[in-house]
This record gives sequence, structure tokens and C-alpha cells, in this order.
Amino acid sequence: MLEVSNLECVRGDRRLFAGMSFSVKPGELLHVQGANGSGKTSLLRMVCGLVSPVQGDICWGGENIRILREDYFREMTYMGHLSGIKEDLTALENLRILMGLAGDEAPEEALVAALDHMGLAGREDLPAKVLSQGQKRRVALARLVLCGVASHKTRLWILDEPFTALDVAAIAVVQALLSQHLHNGGMIILTTHQDLDVLSKASPAGAVQRLSLIS
Repeated sequence: MLEVSNLECVRGDRRLFAGMSFSVKPGELLHVQGANGSGKTSLLRMVCGLVSPVQGDICWGGENIRILREDYFREMTYMGHLSGIKEDLTALENLRILMGLAGDEAPEEALVAALDHMGLAGREDLPAKVLSQGQKRRVALARLVLCGVASHKTRLWILDEPFTALDVAAIAVVQALLSQHLHNGGMIILTTHQDLDVLSKASPAGAVQRLSLIS
């Protein structure tokens, strides 16, 4: 279980939030809501261990993530609101690098299968600069396909606007990935400006929590 206690975040001379506490259990999804600038991305980056809070604790299985460090990172997948795609590299090369940066590797056939699952069959060897914004997002999201299988499985997914630039078909694929992850006992924290129906279709009844940040 992930437990966040009394978290405080300050950016510049502005306090974005304070006294923030919540927990996420296996099979649960936490939807972080709020206006632009309210601290949603900062909160996700704190939970990932990329940014230190001014105050508060983030614990995984009862241990502070500052102590667990690599053990925690191996159980967590983070995807930021930027896809992190390199324009001059192919879709396949980009996915290989994204997995490598996350400390994981996958054989080429698994990478190709993940891209195919995301609707990119036949585009694996195209440079990213010729792909649409939605297709680039699909390349990044192909990581979730891999992170849902046994050899690469991570328990906690932290996703910042995962549905950005996606069409209806791609949204349905991502919904299915999220639903399967929750069904398998995984945990998800995400932000999205999409209609809440997107989450209701991806999550079992009663599995969605909502956390609102006030700007």
C-alpha cells in the first residue's frame, strides 16, 4: 500500500498545498483533480521520488521511499505529461530507450508486440518526427503494455495526463490496460482532464478515489 502523510509543496514563494494525506491500496485508482497550476504534476513527481516535499512522508509498504529508493523504483512506473519521444529515433528505438531509462529491458519482439498492441503496427521503424502527436503518445504508452506482463510488471503506475492527444480507439486501449492492472491488484495514480466516464470504464466499481487540489 502507498501512504502519503501531511505532504506540503512549495514552488517559489507560493504554497501549492499542505497537510495532504491519502492512501492507495491494491486494486484502487486515485484520480488527482485540479486547475492548471494547482500542483497536480508536483504531487505526482513527489510520489515518484523525483521531488522532495517541504514536509511530510511518502511510504510504500510501511517504509519511507527515501529509504527504499531503488526497491521502490522497481515497483513503480511513472509517465509524465510529456511523452519524452526523440524525433530522430524510430518508434521502436524510442520505446527501447524509454524502457532502458526506467531500468528495464525487453527483447525486440516484446517491444514490437507492445507497439502493435497500441495500434502502431507497420510504424515501428518510422522516425517519430513523421508520427502524429497521438501516435507519439501511443509509443510512450506502449510501456504500460510491457509493465503489465510478468517479466516487467510494476505494481504502482503514476500517470500524468495519459489520455492527451489520443483518439477514441487509443483511449479504449488505455482503459483496458488500466482496468487489467487494477484487476491484477495493481495501483494507479493519475491526472486527466478527460470526462470521468473514461475512468469509470477503466475501473471496477468502488475502485476510484478522487483528490481535488485547489489553486
